[in-house]
Amino acid sequence: MTAGDDRAEGSTTPALPDEPGPRSWSRAFGDLGQGWKQRPLWGYLGWQDIKQRYRRSVLGPLWISVTMAVVATAMGILYGALFGEDIATFLPYVATGLLIWYFINGCILEGSEVFIANEGLIRFLPAPLSLHIYRLVWRQSLFFAHNLVVWVVLVLIFPQPLSWSLLLAIPAFLLLVLNGAWISMLTGIIATRFRDIPPIIGSLAQLLFFMTPIVWQYDTLLKNPAVAERARIAELNPVMHFVEILRQPMLGQEIVWRHWYIAGAITVVGIVAALLCLRNYRSRVAYWV
Repeated sequence: MTAGDDRAEGSTTPALPDEPGPRSWSRAFGDLGQGWKQRPLWGYLGWQDIKQRYRRSVLGPLWISVTMAVVATAMGILYGALFGEDIATFLPYVATGLLIWYFINGCILEGSEVFIANEGLIRFLPAPLSLHIYRLVWRQSLFFAHNLVVWVVLVLIFPQPLSWSLLLAIPAFLLLVLNGAWISMLTGIIATRFRDIPPIIGSLAQLLFFMTPIVWQYDTLLKNPAVAERARIAELNPVMHFVEILRQPMLGQEIVWRHWYIAGAITVVGIVAALLCLRNYRSRVAYWV
């Protein structure tokens, strides 16, 4: 008994490593990392989303560009006539604004329902939440690439004063992608818990469209002394700054760096808010859906 007791006292049980809790930064960043590693999966799913939407149609995904061209042409001609604008400059202006707006609007609207729409996958497929965010942003990027054809055609028909500043369109679009990701993550988690959020966001998105200089020109209002002061209220709309940082280089306009500073600050604040939300509530999404 003595020898047995000695052996019992002398034996040591290996300590188990401390597992991070459900509300930990390691799990939050781990979710983002694991989702990024599954690029082949969400890349394939995003492309399949587009193919399924236009399944059995004659033009297929080309309907994306056709719809964009029809809407941009109709709105450009209509509002150009109302405001007395030159169609050669106003039509590319409206089309480029719509091109950017469609990407932003898609991330906002679909982002608020990204986890609700993927309820089955979240419940039965052990995959990181970020996979659904990557899939959504990738799908919207493909839509953007399809619609970019309309911009190319209009630039060929109505030549714009493009210059080296066109290269700024690349970091500007990457900034839009980052914001689309954090908006989808933040609103997606909140809307999963509170189902009244998606309709509210849908209504606000419609309002944002008319508050954003897409079918009207902000610079034109600033030149009018009667409304110049009130027109500056438009800069309180954060979407305006993201539209301008991409539209200005795509049309060869003068780069206004103020929009870049504001867009960068919004991006930092938004990413921090989305990471906090992911850290605290990622483990509850599967129960909320």
